[in-house]
Amino acid sequence: MSQKELQVIQAIEDEALFTFAEFDPEAAERVGYSDYSYWGSTLKIFFKNKTVIFFLILMASLILFATIQPYLPNQKSSTKIHVSPVTGHPLQNQEPSKEHWFGTNVIGQDLWARIWSGTRTSLLIAIIVGIWEVCFGIFIGAIWGYVRQLDAFMTEAYNVINNIPTTILLMLLAYILRPSFRTMVIAMCATGWLGMARFVRNQIVIIRDREYNLASRCLGTPTSRIITKNLLPYLVSVIVMRIALSIPGTIGWEVFLTYIGLGLPIDTPSLGNLLNEGRQVMMAPALRYQLIFPAVVLSVITISFYVLGNAFADASDPRNHY
Repeated sequence: MSQKELQVIQAIEDEALFTFAEFDPEAAERVGYSDYSYWGSTLKIFFKNKTVIFFLILMASLILFATIQPYLPNQKSSTKIHVSPVTGHPLQNQEPSKEHWFGTNVIGQDLWARIWSGTRTSLLIAIIVGIWEVCFGIFIGAIWGYVRQLDAFMTEAYNVINNIPTTILLMLLAYILRPSFRTMVIAMCATGWLGMARFVRNQIVIIRDREYNLASRCLGTPTSRIITKNLLPYLVSVIVMRIALSIPGTIGWEVFLTYIGLGLPIDTPSLGNLLNEGRQVMMAPALRYQLIFPAVVLSVITISFYVLGNAFADASDPRNHY
């Protein structure tokens, strides 16, 4: 038997092994389905952590109470100087009591009211500066990292601005504009975005030339769409971490500026002013409560944001999803 005949027989045998499947409309309609949701999975992992739940409730309660505290009954003014009805002198350095829950400061102001008023002020500054840092820092960082033609110019501009000591820049702005809430916000916004911009730029440089981004460019996808759809979502976890740390970091700067005498006016309660006032009397054991109470509030805010930021950054990382 020739080789050709063997090939024909083999082909007939192979053909007998296969049969044509009949078309089934119902089977054609059945497709694979997955109920996976990125944000759903992120929140599920985030709220699964009991430590996160504790700090989330603690932080939410603190912010809520600080917001509604002035509208609660029997609350005192944060700027009023309380005077003894017997002696007519200010109630200076009164220890915590039923009348003044956290005591009074060196000029007779209620420390309970001042702490919650200062918490509102410091949080408001931190939130405003944080929003600016996120929006402007991510915008500049994304363009800086993706548009190669701007890299050299923006790197030099960053080096020039970043090499100016932040403390000196803040001091100059404070002297020029005079200490106030607006001055504090402007001073911190002037340099607060640099860290975020540099961080986003470095992350985008790492991933901008990956295959899916090269394919998008070859297909003519606009730069803005590549940045918003391909690049930034990949950086959600690390960006969230930076955002969470920027709020306590801003409060820390406010405390530092107040410490060197360039913070908010002394008649404007803030955590920085309260800590500075407490620092001045901390050597007297009976007056250390004036430092302890605002320090505890500041510590709760800082630790809570740090823990929540870390947890959300881990939860938003797709590698941790299942």
